[in-house]
Amino acid sequence: MEPIKILLLGSTGSIGTSACRCVARHPQRFRLTGLAARNKADALVKQAASFNVPLVCITDPAAARGAALALPPDVRMLSGPDALTQMAAEADYDVLLNALVGAVGLVPTVTALKRNKRVALANKETLVIGGDHIKTLLDAGSGQLVPIDSEHSAILQCLQGEDVAAVESVTLTASGGPFRDLPAERFASVTPEEALRHPTWAMGSKITIDCATLMNKGFEVIEAHHLFGLPYEKLDICIHPQSVIHSMVTFHDGAVMAQMGVPDMELPIQYALSWPKRLPIRGRRLDLSGIGLLSFSRPDYRRFPCLRLCLEAGRTGGTAPAVLNAANEIAVGLFLERKIGFDRIAAILETALSRHAPRPVTSLDQIIDADSETRDAILTQHQR
Repeated sequence: MEPIKILLLGSTGSIGTSACRCVARHPQRFRLTGLAARNKADALVKQAASFNVPLVCITDPAAARGAALALPPDVRMLSGPDALTQMAAEADYDVLLNALVGAVGLVPTVTALKRNKRVALANKETLVIGGDHIKTLLDAGSGQLVPIDSEHSAILQCLQGEDVAAVESVTLTASGGPFRDLPAERFASVTPEEALRHPTWAMGSKITIDCATLMNKGFEVIEAHHLFGLPYEKLDICIHPQSVIHSMVTFHDGAVMAQMGVPDMELPIQYALSWPKRLPIRGRRLDLSGIGLLSFSRPDYRRFPCLRLCLEAGRTGGTAPAVLNAANEIAVGLFLERKIGFDRIAAILETALSRHAPRPVTSLDQIIDADSETRDAILTQHQR
């Protein structure tokens, strides 16, 4: 059997490096044919050599110049703002694993689907801002989308062999982030270092801040809506600090199916690559007796307004989620640069949404325009 050829976008991040371990674990099943990163040239060069990859991409031109000198002469390299889309359009692959961060992941996903490829999706923003457009492509028979997020992978696993029409509700669990018990009056003084100390998962800085604001969980609800065709009324959130249950599905006969496991992203990554088959992973196993108690509670929408705003934008639909995401990316960046306080992230999102008149999405250009207009407006305001 020929190995599955994988194009890995975002190869040097936490998802990307975990994906590389999955490929190395099953070399007869998987083969990397392309790697892409933003600016971690040294790490990318090492990955390319380790997996004998013929094509790489570094979107940052300055970092690409340094990498070009270190790569073997038979390795082709792309760089620049359109390189990711070019790679998705030209590379030889069966599965595009999209582990990019931010709206930059949308166009490569669309490109791969139009080539009738499978997309193993870890890039939340693809469905948050472009869910309606992606659904149109999938409904027309273009490509296949398999989720990597642990919550959506859990839902997918619970639904295997089940009729979606029998689903009464889906509950996505959340650790609650580092501030689940912090009084709201302390939010103004939160530092980036405090916000980056996630209690369960080791992730990149942007998604870690999104977990601290609970924005990430709002994104996941929007994703679930598009991935599984479920209305928002059937999607619920539960705070579960132990991160043992990754999601639950309640069926209309009252049965509840939950996918459980240790908090490790290699399982959902590997499952997305091999789906619908399962491949072995050696390592830690869930020991419920060692954990003892599992706890659950409702999210506090007043203390975490980003979650509320995200769900409102999702229900509004059209261009509203694209505006919300663009505002969030800029606001998180400003917070990490210490230009705004933690509590100002939600204020920036609320202002951006209040100034925007949502429009139905009929083209990819509409999403891109709403994204860029929002970014420009916020950056202009904060450069004054």
